[in-house]
Amino acid sequence: MTVGVAIQAVGLSKWFGSGETRTQAVKDVSFEAAFHEMLYIVGPSGSGKTTLLSMLSGILRPSAGSVRVEGVDIWALDENRIADFRLHKVGFVFQDYHLFNKLTTVENVAIPLILRGQDWNDSLKEGQKYLEVVGLANRANLPPSKLSGGEQQRVAIARAIVSAPDILIFDEPTASLDGDTGRKILEFVRTKVLTEQRCILTVTHDDRIYEYADRILKMEDGRLIGSEKGGAHA
Repeated sequence: MTVGVAIQAVGLSKWFGSGETRTQAVKDVSFEAAFHEMLYIVGPSGSGKTTLLSMLSGILRPSAGSVRVEGVDIWALDENRIADFRLHKVGFVFQDYHLFNKLTTVENVAIPLILRGQDWNDSLKEGQKYLEVVGLANRANLPPSKLSGGEQQRVAIARAIVSAPDILIFDEPTASLDGDTGRKILEFVRTKVLTEQRCILTVTHDDRIYEYADRILKMEDGRLIGSEKGGAHA
C-alpha cells in the first residue's frame, strides 16, 4: 500500500509574456496532496487553476518553485523523463473528453497503452476490461459520437485509469453534464476510481459536487487564499 504525500508544491509561480504585457498567472503557491485524497482546486475564471494543474502534471514548466511527485522533483528531470512521467504517472480527464470519433470506444480507452508500446490486441483487451469497470462493456465497438455525455465522460475516465496512474487530474468534470449525471459520475469516481495508491486533483466551478471532495483549495488572482474540508468528511 502506498501512503503519505503524493504531491508537494513549493513556491510555484508562473509568468507569461514580457515587458509591459508580462503577467503573473500563479503566485507563490505551496501545498501538499496525499494519496487516497480527492483534492479540489476552485476559484473564478482566470484565477490560475488550470495553469497550476499544468505545472503539477508536467505540462507547463514553472517560472519559479518546485513540484515533487512521490519525492521526485519532476522539473529537475530532462525532457524525455518528464514526458515519461506524464505517460506513466498521470492520467487526464479533460473537460471536453478529447475522444476520437474515428476510433471505437475501446480503441479510445486503449490509446495510453498503445503509446507506451504495448501490443495492439493486448491493449484492446485491457481497454475492454476498463470499459467493464465503468459499466460500458456493451459500447466497446461504437464511436464516441453514439454515446451520451455521461457515457463519454466514463469512457474518458476509463482511458485515464487504464495505465494505472498514481495522479489523476479532472478538468471541470461536470461542466458538460446535467446535475444528476454529474453527481453520479463523481460518486463513481469517489467509490471506484479513488484508491489507496492514487491522488485525484479536480478543477471545478460546480459547488454541487463539493460533497465528494476530501479537501478544497481556493484560488483567487493566482494565489491560494484558503483551504477547507470537503463534504467527504462531513
